[in-house]
Amino acid sequence: MGKELFSETTDPISHLVRNIKRGEIALPELQRPFVWSAAQVRDLFDSLLKGFPIGSLLFWETGADAAARQIGTESKERSPRFLVVDGQQRLTALYAVLTGEHVVRKDFSRGPIRIAFRPKDETFAVADAATDNDPECLPDISALWNESEPREVERKFLTRLVTKRPLDQSESSHLGVALSRVQALSGYLFRIVELNEAVDAEQVAEIFVRINNNGVQLKQADFILTLMSVHWQQGRRDLEAFCDAARQPSLTGASPFNWHIEPEPDQLLRVTTAVALRRAVLKQVYAVLRGRDAETGELSPALRQERFERLEATQKQVLDLTNWHEFLQCLERAGFRGGAMISSENAVVFSYVMWLLGRVEYGVPVDRLREVIARWFFMAQLTGRYSGSFETQVEQDFHRLQGVTAGDPAGYVAALNRIVDDTLTPDFWRIALPNRLDASSARPPAWLAYTAALNILDADTLLSTGKIRSRLDPAILLRKGVERHHLFPRNHLKKQGIREVQRINQVANMALVEWNVNLKISDSAPSEYWPKQLAANPLDEDRIARQRYWHALPEDWENMPYDDFLSARRKLIAEVVRDAFEKLGDSGYAPEYPAPTRAVPAQRASESTWVTIADLLTSGLLKAGTRLTPKPSSHRAEAHVNADGNIVLDGVEYETPTPAAQAVIGGGHRGGWGFWIAHLPDEGPVLLDELRARYRASNQ
Repeated sequence: MGKELFSETTDPISHLVRNIKRGEIALPELQRPFVWSAAQVRDLFDSLLKGFPIGSLLFWETGADAAARQIGTESKERSPRFLVVDGQQRLTALYAVLTGEHVVRKDFSRGPIRIAFRPKDETFAVADAATDNDPECLPDISALWNESEPREVERKFLTRLVTKRPLDQSESSHLGVALSRVQALSGYLFRIVELNEAVDAEQVAEIFVRINNNGVQLKQADFILTLMSVHWQQGRRDLEAFCDAARQPSLTGASPFNWHIEPEPDQLLRVTTAVALRRAVLKQVYAVLRGRDAETGELSPALRQERFERLEATQKQVLDLTNWHEFLQCLERAGFRGGAMISSENAVVFSYVMWLLGRVEYGVPVDRLREVIARWFFMAQLTGRYSGSFETQVEQDFHRLQGVTAGDPAGYVAALNRIVDDTLTPDFWRIALPNRLDASSARPPAWLAYTAALNILDADTLLSTGKIRSRLDPAILLRKGVERHHLFPRNHLKKQGIREVQRINQVANMALVEWNVNLKISDSAPSEYWPKQLAANPLDEDRIARQRYWHALPEDWENMPYDDFLSARRKLIAEVVRDAFEKLGDSGYAPEYPAPTRAVPAQRASESTWVTIADLLTSGLLKAGTRLTPKPSSHRAEAHVNADGNIVLDGVEYETPTPAAQAVIGGGHRGGWGFWIAHLPDEGPVLLDELRARYRASNQ
């Protein structure tokens, strides 16, 4: 028999509520925020009253000293002795109802959980206007535990009821007994399994999965966020508030809002731990933050305190709005104008790590750092540096910085530039990059880097004077914007016997044009439409020559065999990308953003036209059965669109994208349209938000 890692006990609900108030038990949202509906809370109380089993609770002993305070100079909160691993929703529901305290719901709104009770037939109901006005109902059972005298609740209820209909002594007694039975539910004994402090995170995760087959898979980030809840609750609150504020523009002042990334708490947690502890593997970070001594293996409260204080100091730098926005300027400098151009959010996350290290630890001036990190991010995005085993890659990057002394800005800049140059070798530009452009998906990193290169070079859209940089401004909602045009049109290729979607949709067959140009080109052969476009176009020869360079058009391309054209153009695209990348290291380069001529301000989350998934189905932009996956690389899920226009995830239907996104990440996400990627047979992966924009454009 193996060594027991747990003990069992029982405790009444009233004691559990008291210990939560005292801080002995933490509800750290280990699994998810409070997401139960009021109907589920109603059913919980109904099960209690009927004597049905409602399951046990799983606690985890934190090992915190009973007298220990949370870190932070203003904090007066004690570190809890136990964490709730399984049973959080039940315990939160009971605590909220018995105390009358408000809960934070999945959309970050706050409010009470109000459950009504009808003593006549001993039934519960979700409180609403009908139950509030019904004298047969106690409008809110919280009163049974919050009035100074429970009998007073009974008296008020009977007094109200008797004004509506007569009551005899027998019925009054029956109603009073029913109310007393509900009030006595606070004495219900929960069976509790307590895991001792020697149990590590991996064992807790395995135990959780084995006893809760339908539970959310716990991740290393969950455990670190849980540790923050125990030892530094304010730190976790600040982290989540920052991420929430990054999702919507602020009307009252500076905020973390931006067009590149809607950060999740676990992503910024990675930034903080990487900068503070030089660790990227969260399993190791967890051990360090628990205060484990590297030599003895013992847990040390003093070490834990010291490491959390280091985390506290670093998180202030991570969440500093000046640092945040200065870093985002690096992405703008690199030509990446918004999240639609970024295929790897990890590249954003770990480039921010490098920016913070350069600024805080090595003292690199902001202007110089902007050049260096722009090159770093461009390299990371182009090569997929932080895809796959990204934690290992980050650790290797840290290893290559070991010889640089803190406070040596020149040494840090040289180290980063050396890594970039070692990655983007002449063979990469000449061989590897053209090979990576042999792709047909909608957003391959090499194509996105080429688009960024066109922004850096201030390129025109093909056959017009409009600037790509301006047309791709994410802060502008254009009625008609830039489109990807098949240089060898789809129907023309099909007439030539080329019917494979992957061959037709090769990124080397795409060029960025304005919508009106795309309409004129239609499905004509390039040998037909190109001479006509040149003859009808008022652009001078010099500008046409520059556009040929920007758009990587080989000499006499319109008459080339299709496969020869693709091969030649891939090489030219690689040359354009290389030229733009070299410009990033020029201290005299500064991106300029000309104002668009046809634009209205965008409202990131809610434009004037309300669009549904059903609208996309009706318009043909989506088809029933389309597969959906999350955009954030940190989340793994798969859903599909059904014929009714709902998103089906794990057998549950969601009418809109946002609650489906919340079901994946555990609540809090407000941008479901920007969360889900639709996998289209002709185009590959496309954000639902982009399909929504196409629908709006076609209806304006």
